[in-house]
Amino acid sequence: MATRVERITNVLKTELTPVHLDIINESHMHNVPKESETHLKVVVVSSKFDGVPLVRRHQKVQELLKPELDTGLHALSIVARTEPEWEKSKNVPASPNCQGGFGK
Repeated sequence: MATRVERITNVLKTELTPVHLDIINESHMHNVPKESETHLKVVVVSSKFDGVPLVRRHQKVQELLKPELDTGLHALSIVARTEPEWEKSKNVPASPNCQGGFGK
């Protein structure tokens, strides 16, 4: 059975044909069981984002990953860029520290 990261990788490669794709498991930064895949950062660079506003790019990734969000993917950070944007800056912002949930 494929892991969540493998499933996400397959979906995004199929639907967005990215020139760059990273799926970063940030679950270890949170209070979840070891080996969890509940907190992920997706870095995807695709020509399919050309001319598409940033909010719509994020919505597209969320739509594609809805089955994962519905079955245990708790947090999804998205960096969605066009090729020229990626070439200009390959910097991926760091995720904030976990606040412990429920505003703690």
